[in-house]
Amino acid sequence: MMKYYLVFILCFSSKLFGQTASDSTHQALFTIENIKFKSTGITLSGTIFKPKHPHAAIVLVHGSGQEKRMIEVATLLAKNGIAALTYDKRGVGESGGVYAGPEVGTNNIDSANLNLLASDASAAANKLSLSLREKHMPLGLLGFSQAGWIIPMAAEQNSLINFIVIFSGPVVTSQEQLRFQFYTSGKSNFWDMHTEAEVREHIKNDPDRYQFSGSDPRHALAVLKVPGLWIYGGKDIQAPVGLSIERLDIFKADGKPYDYRLFPFLGHNTAFSKSVDPMNTAIEWIKHIKKSMIP
Repeated sequence: MMKYYLVFILCFSSKLFGQTASDSTHQALFTIENIKFKSTGITLSGTIFKPKHPHAAIVLVHGSGQEKRMIEVATLLAKNGIAALTYDKRGVGESGGVYAGPEVGTNNIDSANLNLLASDASAAANKLSLSLREKHMPLGLLGFSQAGWIIPMAAEQNSLINFIVIFSGPVVTSQEQLRFQFYTSGKSNFWDMHTEAEVREHIKNDPDRYQFSGSDPRHALAVLKVPGLWIYGGKDIQAPVGLSIERLDIFKADGKPYDYRLFPFLGHNTAFSKSVDPMNTAIEWIKHIKKSMIP
């Protein structure tokens, strides 16, 4: 049955970042506004963190799981002069709709659900854009893990999106992702016992255990013209980093404005590791995007 593999597909948890936005010690730096917005017939609930003079704006896009608002990430961005909208995933928290994901045994990586989540991210970008007085700033999407499929789709849908930032997001098909995850079986010492060549061979030849409508982020990435940054950990056992980087290199060779940073000793949770370097890298990159985009 489909439900068994969905328990561990891209289990990138942001529970540490799911607090409510009722209290803040940083009101001198930014304001907080709880908002609602429509997407594909439902109402989603979120919060906008707005610095007094933002130089960029970002919508935060979830990884897999029943994820609420990522308050600490949004706070960090706002403290660095970046406006952020974070929202409860559909069917979670105060958002309407039906949650489809591993905890309820439904398919959360088929193309229909990923496209639905991409529509939510696009609607959030529209809401954030309307809320900003400063219209001449880059607007982007920043997300984690499963967002590696969702963000390119949303950016292709919405011409307001000027850049994308993805932590530990696969640049592989959802079927290839499953083959890799079945191979690693969540073993923390996987890379001590296997080589990249073995991984590539397995991903290429392992028969699929489940049939569903898959997704390939390369379709949207081939069309997009906006700058993108991917941040990876070399010890990732949920996303095949080597293959993803190889495919980004192909895009780069074709002139796409895509870049990546590899932190060799980190795992899948690059954004939420003990090291502050991955998130700081993303913030500095976003600030550079601002300088290169504004006339």
